[in-house]
Amino acid sequence: MRWCVQDLGNEKDEALVSRARAGDAGATEELLRRYKNTVRGCARKFAFNLLAETDDLVQEGMIGLYAAIGSYSPTAGKSFKNFVYTCVVRRIYSYLRYVNRRRPEGERAEIDPESIPEGATPEDLLLDVESDAEFRLRLAQTLSDFEFRVVSLYLEGWSYARISEATGKEIKSIDNALARAKKKLQKAFTA
Repeated sequence: MRWCVQDLGNEKDEALVSRARAGDAGATEELLRRYKNTVRGCARKFAFNLLAETDDLVQEGMIGLYAAIGSYSPTAGKSFKNFVYTCVVRRIYSYLRYVNRRRPEGERAEIDPESIPEGATPEDLLLDVESDAEFRLRLAQTLSDFEFRVVSLYLEGWSYARISEATGKEIKSIDNALARAKKKLQKAFTA
């Protein structure tokens, strides 16, 4: 008997999803392989707050990817790629919220004591950390990867020239990315 190995690398995502849902383990493996870098990218975006290790976030993201394979519906009008991104980001965000709630009050977030304003309560600090996480989630959902990176660096106080150096893009590209991000965020935060 001769075994025939199919090349699943050329099939479209939606076709692989249908096959995976019908029990084709090879199709599931191909989708997991195809989107593992997307998951890693999302995990790195959320590793900023040090509530969890990047590896833990990748693991949670892979669970989100697996759930996306099982629940994707092409009739919903969203591409599988966008659906995966949404599922992965939501899973990672839920995990971060869970981790933060499970920690003792004093360990909920790594906060630089020098950055604590006079008279701030622990509750205020926790709300600030959670608000920052929600804000970054909204940014990640609204902006492209490049725009997210540029906005994050800009919010950290980097100059256009330094962002240009770090990203390998021209200053005009940085300026354009910030302008696009501003328009997208105005829509997202006023809706």
